[in-house]
Amino acid sequence: MTAQLPADDRGLQPHLLTTGIRAALLLLVAVLAVLSARDGDVLLWWLAIVLAALPGFIVPGHAWLSRAGAIAEVVITAVVAARAPGATGAVLPYVAAPVFTIGVFFGAAEALGLAAGGAVALIVAGIAGNLDNNTSYTIPALQWIVISAVAAIIGARIRTLSQARSPLTEPEYVRATRLLTQLRTIARQLPGTLDPRGIAERLLDELRENLPSDRGAVFTGGGGGRLEVLAQTGPDRVDWETSLAADTPIAEAWVSQQAQSASGSLARSVRGGDVSALVLPLVTGVRTVGLVVLEADRSGAYPASGVNAAAEVAGHAALRLETALLFDDVRSFATAEERQRLAREIHDGIAQELVIVGYGIDNAVAELPEGAEVAANRLHALRAEVTRVITELRLSLFELRTDVERHGGLASAIAEYARTVGSSAGLRVHLSLDESTARLPAAVESELLRIAQEAVTNARKHANAANLWVGCEIDPPYAKVEVSDDGRGIGEAGGDGSYGLSIMAERAERIRADLEIVARDPCGTTVRVVLGSRARRGSVPLQQEVPPDSDQ
Repeated sequence: MTAQLPADDRGLQPHLLTTGIRAALLLLVAVLAVLSARDGDVLLWWLAIVLAALPGFIVPGHAWLSRAGAIAEVVITAVVAARAPGATGAVLPYVAAPVFTIGVFFGAAEALGLAAGGAVALIVAGIAGNLDNNTSYTIPALQWIVISAVAAIIGARIRTLSQARSPLTEPEYVRATRLLTQLRTIARQLPGTLDPRGIAERLLDELRENLPSDRGAVFTGGGGGRLEVLAQTGPDRVDWETSLAADTPIAEAWVSQQAQSASGSLARSVRGGDVSALVLPLVTGVRTVGLVVLEADRSGAYPASGVNAAAEVAGHAALRLETALLFDDVRSFATAEERQRLAREIHDGIAQELVIVGYGIDNAVAELPEGAEVAANRLHALRAEVTRVITELRLSLFELRTDVERHGGLASAIAEYARTVGSSAGLRVHLSLDESTARLPAAVESELLRIAQEAVTNARKHANAANLWVGCEIDPPYAKVEVSDDGRGIGEAGGDGSYGLSIMAERAERIRADLEIVARDPCGTTVRVVLGSRARRGSVPLQQEVPPDSDQ
């Protein structure tokens, strides 16, 4: 059994460290003994020390061999120091080696106990050799016992530091650091993109070269037992059956990891006619990471030879897609964590300090003498400005903490944000929500939410509007979010909103959505972001109106 003391994440190797120190001291003792002693038996005693040190070289952390070897080393060193008085000062430095090793592998208590045992051995050996009154023996013995105690403490400290950074105490962080470092390096070297939607669209294009189709889609796992549509081909939006609980070839392919075919459409919106459907699972190892669905409006469109070729193409793309999805998850998680951290720092820092400043202004106003109206007016104006800044900070905190998952869907998150901001700014908010049960990828939902937040914020801060219209239509892979106001218009609004507009454009480009910022008739501004096909199903959205003072 070996003591479990792993190397820390900065390269410390306890076995190599203790072995190196032991070897160096053995060599030093041999050289000093030869130079300082005339007694030929000294080298024989040195060989005895080497034999006692072998367990420390071979198994330095072994539970009992290492301890027994260390005791033998200390005892033999004490005996040699007493039997060869001329080499006492040369031999004694080695006593620190076993004490240090025990400190590194077993802690301070055992190491100090071994140092105390070494002191006893030196005293007994000195008395047996009639050297107890010989200062050439007692003084070096005392010095090296003290040094050994110091070595014990140093070894124990190294053990503590090594354990604090070892994989045994925080394995998740050590592994995460190594994996993320590798991911960063690999991501820079990849020949292609790490955008899941881009990989899915390219896969559909590759498959259509061998298997012409009228409709197609790439799905990946989503929440609530449903699949998410990553990409889609075809002239119209298709209402695919994305539930894994349904008895469909899509659900069967996901579970069985085998290609499935059907003679009817797998979409609820396609009815009648001759339709050939093919479902190809995207599998890496034992995990299903996605599905590809192809449909052609004719029978017999997917022969066995074509299916085999398509399955090979899908197999090659599966690993690329899983890599992109994992990278997206890491990035989304890191972004969410950073937003929460910023929110906490703002709340606990500058927000609290501003509140204290406001209270200080209130106290100053209360203590003003009679007739100090001018000073009072200035302080009241300053208090109003502090209140305004605190309100802005609270809205910023709300924006940072708002995420899609907390509200269960993109439309719900956007609606909640618009309600809160509208109520704070005295805006009458009109909501138009149309969200299917299918979900967009988490990264896409997050970017659309941030675009909507920026548009609502611009309307509140710069437009001087009375009404705010927020529309959200979600039918993956299609999505449209629209924010309009009846304010002064983008060309006349006060403040510098160009930075916010550029941020919205960058977010839209990241998910390859179309962003439009246009004037609204008769007044105001409309911000519209559209993802995927522009075709409309003709559905009737849910209309809601939220008055300025609503508590909804």
